[in-house]
Amino acid sequence: MRFLLIASLIAILATGSNTFADKKSKENLAVAAVDTFPVPKLPNLLFYIQRDPNTNTICYELNVNDKGQLDEENPVHPFWIRYPEGGGRKELNYLQKKFAYGIIVKKAGKDYFQLKSVAYSKTPLYLKKGTNNKYQVYMAINQKQCVLTKIFVRIEGGTFWVPNVRYIEVTGTDPATGKTVVERISKFS
Repeated sequence: MRFLLIASLIAILATGSNTFADKKSKENLAVAAVDTFPVPKLPNLLFYIQRDPNTNTICYELNVNDKGQLDEENPVHPFWIRYPEGGGRKELNYLQKKFAYGIIVKKAGKDYFQLKSVAYSKTPLYLKKGTNNKYQVYMAINQKQCVLTKIFVRIEGGTFWVPNVRYIEVTGTDPATGKTVVERISKFS
């Protein structure tokens, strides 16, 4: 899971230290924190990533022009929402775009794009129009093609250069039933 390790590293580099309290306190705080993390409210939001040690959030939004038409050359725009700094938007820096949170886009058909993370290209994402005629990102979650809504990365200690990623939780919606689907990944080999 090179993507997750690099993404976590860049997130730590961009947002501060990776210092935590003792293990028991850390786990209790971590569980409570996930439930209280802010949820971005953006009209063109596709999905977002959150992780320890703070609530800074990487958002991926649909990139449209003034007329609401998709920019087919660059259909997804990733950026930060810096909640601890008042909730302002901030563009990804060069390292974040090239090694952690950037997206490689390949047009696969009319209104259909394959997306791959710059850090971990083994898990493809697909941007396509859903049954509601809106663009959504689809991903296999628990062996079902779901609409991706969020990813959470639990970091527990480690070092500055190699954070210890305890697990990744991927959340989406089953388009057939509308039910939330969650998959927790804790083995990264």
